[in-house]
Amino acid sequence: MGSKNKLKRFRENETFSNVYQPGREEVMNDNFALKGNWNKEVFKNNNPIVLELGCGKGEYSVELARRYPNINFIGVDIKGSRFWRGAKTAVEENIPNVVFLRTQIELIENCFATHEVDEIWITFPDPQIKYKRTKHRLTNEEFLARYKNILKEEGIINLKTDSEFMHGYTLGLLHGAGHKVLYANHNVYRNEGAPEMVTGIQTFYESQYLEQNKPITYIKFQLK
Repeated sequence: MGSKNKLKRFRENETFSNVYQPGREEVMNDNFALKGNWNKEVFKNNNPIVLELGCGKGEYSVELARRYPNINFIGVDIKGSRFWRGAKTAVEENIPNVVFLRTQIELIENCFATHEVDEIWITFPDPQIKYKRTKHRLTNEEFLARYKNILKEEGIINLKTDSEFMHGYTLGLLHGAGHKVLYANHNVYRNEGAPEMVTGIQTFYESQYLEQNKPITYIKFQLK
């Protein structure tokens, strides 16, 4: 994508009422006004809050919002030029229960209060296969600790990925730490009992993976 397109998307994001882009200092200093106030200030209801971390183009968040109007969805990504597509679609279709937050996932605890979130989706994250990149994997111990802080007591985390490495790494970590694995499958589209939320929604790249007969893995779990 050219830099002109990126700049155009950044400018358009600023006009969208469903896009929130706090400054890094504001978040780092724990001064983000929406922390603890997402339902009150943004959604104007008390419905459950579900995050999609690393939401990319926002396709998953938007489709979840279409299907589940009584749940509030927030797509989180640092790259605003990517989620521009999802934000624009939600504006054009007047989908009120999905918004987008531009921030680093490392700062997620500064954007949401303790027990403010009901569920988290991590869809097709970069598996960061090299050992020196372990600290960047979105299911490492440090990230799980961050998620635990913002999730409600019985909060759910979903990991959907085409990376067998990421699937195996996460499953091993969860079992080793004594977390509760509710569902796990290394080829979810071949499992008749797979949740509709998982197989009923596909991102653009996911469709391509499936055309190539690449297995899609899925884990649903709770943190102890």
